[in-house]
Amino acid sequence: MAERLSAREFLGLVSDDFTELPYTGSSELPYTGSSGLPYTESAEPPSPERESAADGPLGWPGYDAARVRAAGRTGETESVVCGTGAVDGTRAVLIAFEFGFLGGSLGQRTGDRLEAAYRYARAHRLPVVPLVATGGSRMQEGMLALTQLQRVARESVLTREAGLAQIAVVRDPATGGGWATLGAGADVVLALPGAQVGFAGSRVRPPDADPAAYTAEAQVAAGSADAVVPPEELRRTLGRWLRLLTSPSGAPAPVPEPLGTAGPPASGWEAVQRARAPERPRAHAYLDAYFTHRVALHGDRCGGADPDGMLCGFGEHTGRTVAYAAQTGTPTRPAGYRTAARLIRLADRLGIPVLTLVDTPGAANDAAAERLGAGPAIAELFGAVAAARTPVTTLVVGEGGSGGALALAAPGSTWATPDSYFSVIAPELAAAILKRPPEEVEATADQLRLTPQDLAELGLIRIRTRGRTSPGTGDRRP
Repeated sequence: MAERLSAREFLGLVSDDFTELPYTGSSELPYTGSSGLPYTESAEPPSPERESAADGPLGWPGYDAARVRAAGRTGETESVVCGTGAVDGTRAVLIAFEFGFLGGSLGQRTGDRLEAAYRYARAHRLPVVPLVATGGSRMQEGMLALTQLQRVARESVLTREAGLAQIAVVRDPATGGGWATLGAGADVVLALPGAQVGFAGSRVRPPDADPAAYTAEAQVAAGSADAVVPPEELRRTLGRWLRLLTSPSGAPAPVPEPLGTAGPPASGWEAVQRARAPERPRAHAYLDAYFTHRVALHGDRCGGADPDGMLCGFGEHTGRTVAYAAQTGTPTRPAGYRTAARLIRLADRLGIPVLTLVDTPGAANDAAAERLGAGPAIAELFGAVAAARTPVTTLVVGEGGSGGALALAAPGSTWATPDSYFSVIAPELAAAILKRPPEEVEATADQLRLTPQDLAELGLIRIRTRGRTSPGTGDRRP
């Protein structure tokens, strides 16, 4: 892990014009020497009477003195510094933890500052960026400190309901309630390489715990964080996320141009063969052609990720933000469906249109997928698409295998490329269920009416060809 920066040093890493918010609460009085100036290492230390007068809400012996010493070491009067600043051109409310102040712990005064920062963000319609480095709640304030997490959670929820983005940067360390609220509770979580990240701090874990499980990299692998970002890339990456998530648009995402075979298939079986061809363009090719740049949303926040089967994120298309969820041609796993649902709900809250690319032979159907809740995950995605108020546009670019594909499709707003198909079931499986011999698979494919032109005739999709879409009735909702 790189050198641990102070709160203000880290603020300087991401913004050049940070302006601190004023602290006006009654509990925000700074500790002072007899000169009346904020206490520093060179100022007169507090008197014994001052040290023993209160010692916090629990009367914890030496607590006031510890805070004074922390102020002297750090130049801060609390464990968080809150203000506003532009991050690569986008203004945001920045909340930086000072780990040198009692381990960046949360107490009542921390809660006061955090609440004020979130309220300021809502009043001025600004995204919130917590820069988290904390050991957890402050023991010297007992349960009064722990309940600050409830205050933070409420402010986060109110900010979410206001349609404002929250992007956390987890530093070293990010543990305890600070990680479980300001960190893991954010819409997007970026982490510094090698940072210690986890609910359990290093001194409270089981003695045989694997330390590698409590790292930024492990949290990304588990789907609890979106990316590990080196410090030198943080401002640019954070700025890109902020620009994309603060650019709402009411217009639907334009349908991408097809990249593969032109012209309709001659039969149902030919449609299946085209969609399964190894050389057919897949999600990466479509996303690269569609977006000027994009950032990836990673993980389902339930302990899983499906980076090989579902690509999710936000990108810029013709100057505006579009969210995307794209299947890659493999069986989609439960974590992939949950990540897509997470993406759609976030885009909906922020007023950003969504593009989905359908391409899967079907949902993963192995025993592991069942144990991980394949059915509930697919149901969650169906619900997210059905509930979305933001426009969702779908393009079928390859295989559309049963409900595992349909879950990602927008009713009444689905298009298909000429080298795709969409079917209630794969023709081989249909033949097996109907007890037909293998030589009847091709005829079964025709009976399923799974070609793009069949589906357009049935009023379920529109055909997307280069330069135009088919007429048809694909805009009709069932």
